[in-house]
Order: sequence, then structure tokens, then C-alpha cells
Amino acid sequence: MSALRDVLTRLQQEGTAVGHFNVSDQVLLKAVIAAAADTKLPVLVGASEGERDFFGARQLAALVKSLREDTGLPIFLNADHTHSLKKALEAANAGFDSVGIDFSSLPFEENVASTKEAVQAIKAVNPGILAEGEIGDIGTGSEIKEAPQGSGKLSTPEEARQFVAATGIDVLAPAVGNMHGMLKSMVHGKAKKHLDLERIAQIKQATGVFLTLHGGSGTDDNHFRKAIAAGINIIHINTELRVAWRESLDESLARDSNDVVPYKVLRPVVDSVKQVVSARLRLFHEQPVSADVVGSVA
Repeated sequence: MSALRDVLTRLQQEGTAVGHFNVSDQVLLKAVIAAAADTKLPVLVGASEGERDFFGARQLAALVKSLREDTGLPIFLNADHTHSLKKALEAANAGFDSVGIDFSSLPFEENVASTKEAVQAIKAVNPGILAEGEIGDIGTGSEIKEAPQGSGKLSTPEEARQFVAATGIDVLAPAVGNMHGMLKSMVHGKAKKHLDLERIAQIKQATGVFLTLHGGSGTDDNHFRKAIAAGINIIHINTELRVAWRESLDESLARDSNDVVPYKVLRPVVDSVKQVVSARLRLFHEQPVSADVVGSVA
């Protein structure tokens, strides 16, 4: 099976992107894998530090490896938002395909130094592992929010260029109008996130590395298409899955208050989350739009 770097290179040439979907239990993992099987498209399974602590980093890595071998599907595993060298090494040693190193809350120079140290450490464990770094501020937490969080500081092309050159990362996560979590008005499509498409294109040109979009949930579909054309290679979806999980679980429990069989209660939850993942995977692999991303976005 192709390595993650090879898959990203191929998708970039095709003008498409890989979907990254966070999991914290086997219900969500089953849904993501079912969607990958249904669409026959590459997928990145993601797990933040909190999600890995709940699931178990080694246990999740072993399960994904088993599913990849059994299905033959291009399934990859990312250690999302890793905030310490210890946790980065834990993921690398567990067999993750990529590690998202996130020291973006630190001043720029400290972010550079800490990210560089982590990149060197995980590459010593596995030279083929992809290292991601993050700059800018898009808030924290994949949850429903009353108002936007964070400073709203967007990444600049020059800052991105310096960061990539100094750290040796393979993937950059910039702040380009994206935001972790969703506002209440976004949950059922009443409002949508909009991205700074020109900034994405400028950062891509300045760095030449793979770009990942965190906080993708609730983003306008056409902005996704234009962002991919501008240079985004990986798109993170988490809150949309959590909303589908919660709403379908509530509905499943309400249907029969006497049902105590987990796999019966949870089957509709898997199906609901699978539908969200499948729809996003298909969107990210649609026929590429024009690379001219500056101007009107319908």
C-alpha cells in the first residue's frame, strides 16, 4: 500500500484532498471505515491527545493497522493536536502515519524551537512519518460554541515560509479563516464558515508543502472546493461527526427506552456518522474547480 506522502502527492496532482475525521471510540471508527469502504477513497483517521487518552494510542494504532490489512483500504492514522514531545513520541512509537505537532499557542520563536525538536525526534523513530506544524490562532475544542474563540490571528505567507524552513515540517496547518468547533447557527446550515482563499494560495506558493485545514466543520461547500484548488491537501472534520453522533444516539435511545443492547442502540449512530463522512469524502474528491481562487465565491 502507498505511503501517506505518496497518496497526498497524487491527490494534489489530481486537484483533490483527503478527508481527516476524528474518532474517540470504536463507534466513530466503524463509521469512518464504513464510509471509506463505501466510497473507495483514502481517509485519514485522526485522534487528538484527549481522544487518544480515551481510546488508547497503541490500541487505536493496532486497530487501524488491522482494519487496513483486512480491508486493503488506504486508511491512515494521524495524531491530531499533539502538545508535548512526550505525546509526539508516544504516537510515533505506536505506529501513527503522521503527527500534528501543535505549539501554536506559544510565541512564534518558541513554537519554531519546540516544533523543530519534535520533528527531529519523531523522524528518528520513523523517517517516513509525516510531521505537521501549526501557526496562527483558530481557537480550541471541536464543540458547539456561542461565539468564536481565539484571537483570530491569521497566518501570513512570510510567517509560514519562515516556519516551514526553520522546522522541517512536511505539513503546515495555517489559520486562514477556519475555526475549531461550530457556532450554534452553523449546526443545521443556517450559517457557514468562509475561508480566506487568497491567503491559502499565497501560503501554498510561499511554502510548497502540504497544507491542512483544521476546523473544517460547517464550512461552505464551495469554499472547500476553492480551498483545495488553492492548495489545501487535508481537511479536518470533527464537530460535524460529533453532532451526528449525539443527535442519532438521542433518537435511537428515544425509540425504545427499554432497549439495553449496545450494538442495537448504536447501529443507527454508525449509519448516521457514516453518511456525514461519505458526503464529505465525495465533496473533497469532486472534479477540481478552477485554480483561480481570487474573486467571487458563490
